Amino acid sequence: MRGLFRLILILAVLGAGIGYWITRPQALSASDIPAHDADVENGELVFWAAGCASCHSADGAEGEDRLVLTGGRSFPSDFGTFYAPNISMDAENGIGGWSEAEFLTAVMRGVSPEGQHYYPAFPYGTYSRAEMGDLQDLWAFMQTLPSDAAPSRDHDVGFPFSIRASLGGWKFLFVSDEWVMTGDVSPEIERGRYLVESLGHCGECHTPRNALGGLDTAAWLTGAPNPSGEGRIPNITPAVLGWSQSEIANYLNDGFTPEFDVAGGEMTDVIQNMAHLPDADRAAIAAYLLALPQ
Repeated sequence: MRGLFRLILILAVLGAGIGYWITRPQALSASDIPAHDADVENGELVFWAAGCASCHSADGAEGEDRLVLTGGRSFPSDFGTFYAPNISMDAENGIGGWSEAEFLTAVMRGVSPEGQHYYPAFPYGTYSRAEMGDLQDLWAFMQTLPSDAAPSRDHDVGFPFSIRASLGGWKFLFVSDEWVMTGDVSPEIERGRYLVESLGHCGECHTPRNALGGLDTAAWLTGAPNPSGEGRIPNITPAVLGWSQSEIANYLNDGFTPEFDVAGGEMTDVIQNMAHLPDADRAAIAAYLLALPQ
């Protein structure tokens, strides 16, 4: 009996060690980051494609104020309410004191400079597919933006979701570098896939989630309940949307549907972001959406 107890104890300790190793926060090191000549102009396009202003500018910000990344917007969910942090270049309350490696670790690995897991309300699960050079350009562009001293607000998340160590297990289960759309695709659709599945993180809103908050990629972009509890985020697969490539691309530019309705809610911010992209990128997004299964 004593031998059995010892074996169980050994297996438990071994299992805990393996579990910790798999789920530990994993930061990028300097050796993981290639030398790169920053392209600030491309960084601005990445900024808009990634929707940084949609979450991190002040609620209701317009025009140049959308470049002040003061944070504070609230995002309700089944797990609690999350608040976008200040990611301006303020050294004390923003990210002005971060290194490039810390920024890339946060965006691609979901790990803070202090070595804690970020909650996946920050869509690092999709940003992890981004080209590192694009994110290095984004970092260069963000350093040109205004700083703001507003402190970030703590998330309102109760036990057990407040245990950040558990997020390592969530990442292990649900964060993947694999594309949802696989196989040979045209260069235009490949660009659209990059914008939709990575930078634009469209699936974060338009795809339903399982009980643990992971994206149900088998129902990719088929719509989902609005986390606020008000209404439903629409299905944007081709059979349901029923728009042409030019109609989708035009909507992403000006917010007008083919029926002359206008975008509302969170999509208003998305349209403002997409309007900064070149026509070819909006056309590529449309081509990708139309290539999804009917």
